[in-house]
Amino acid sequence: MSTMNNAKPWAAEALEDFPEELRERAIAYLKDQGEKFRVLKQLVQEGIDAADAGHVSEWNMAEIRAMAESIASKKESDRTLPKAGE
Repeated sequence: MSTMNNAKPWAAEALEDFPEELRERAIAYLKDQGEKFRVLKQLVQEGIDAADAGHVSEWNMAEIRAMAESIASKKESDRTLPKAGE
């Protein structure tokens, strides 16, 4: 028997302890958190699969900084107006 099946009676019992006007919100909250957790697990697995397939490489921060500086420098030079007569 799975842990989830063991948790269902406990969760139902806990919800019965809530005031009636809060039960629906509590259930909605738990469902929302469960969906977020499911998506997170899926995204983590996709990352693990990508790393295992060799699609992920270590970041070289010096290279990234050089690229950013090159782009910023190009943008700055693009904004410079030519002098009269040029």
